[in-house]
Amino acid sequence: MSGRDLDAADIEHLRHTLRHTNNYLVSKAARLVMENTLAAFLPDLLAAFDRFFVNPEKSDPKCWAKEALAKALVKLEFQESTPYVRGMRHHQLEPTWGGPTDTAGALRGTCTHALVACPGLGNAELLDLLLEPLVDTDKTVRMEAARALGYVGGANAALLLKFRVLLRSEEPEVMGSAFSSLLGMDAAKAIPLVAQFLDDPEETAAEAAFALAATHTPEALTALISRRRKGANGWFAGALDNAIALTRLPESVEFLLQSIKRDERQSASALEALSRVYSSDEITARVKAAVTESGSGRLASAFREFFPA
Repeated sequence: MSGRDLDAADIEHLRHTLRHTNNYLVSKAARLVMENTLAAFLPDLLAAFDRFFVNPEKSDPKCWAKEALAKALVKLEFQESTPYVRGMRHHQLEPTWGGPTDTAGALRGTCTHALVACPGLGNAELLDLLLEPLVDTDKTVRMEAARALGYVGGANAALLLKFRVLLRSEEPEVMGSAFSSLLGMDAAKAIPLVAQFLDDPEETAAEAAFALAATHTPEALTALISRRRKGANGWFAGALDNAIALTRLPESVEFLLQSIKRDERQSASALEALSRVYSSDEITARVKAAVTESGSGRLASAFREFFPA
């Protein structure tokens, strides 16, 4: 269904459904409004959003309605902060077999990111608000807060993120979001900082490696190659090789080809990394030549696996 396919009866049916007490039905209606970008439904969305904060554990179990409604508001570019602040601060504990579970994490994450686009918030006020989700109990909310700070930009947002990562008390995925935001704001300044984390525990180090790779800069590649030359084993060795390949710089290909030729211990992960990123005939021919030069039967078998004819 598209917006131009809606007749008066369809519109009335959607409005009626948005007023329904069943949170699942309302969530479906909100998705239809979002998918068809029906801006005329903004008042209906806001009224429904407000309604499901009343006795929310009973009226909106699992936050299905509020989450779908918040996403629809974002899609329709609603930019008044009040509903988003309310959603960002909402916690909804519901009984489960393992004890009460907060089902509002996704809602808080959506509303956190939405606040960045609200023009009525000054920079200081926005940063003050984003401190709350940055220390949320839900990992995904903290990730959204780190991404949102990256969109806010500026020295103060960068300092908040730098402080957060230097505490080294965060889960790897959140660290990865913070790394990416810092690098997106000022790659030249952030690369030395993020490179420090390549010596951290492997999961955090891998997040740092992939964040560096996404800058596609020679400075990031230099940091990755330097860490790879220190030595790494198993899964982390593969992560580093993949990050090196993902920089998509000519020097990354040269480094990985040399690894194939000279170090059989590193060659398999280098081969796999090249196969994941490059598919051109030229690169395939160069990899094949490096495998032949290595003289390794095991590597020749790996080449046939990763670069099938």
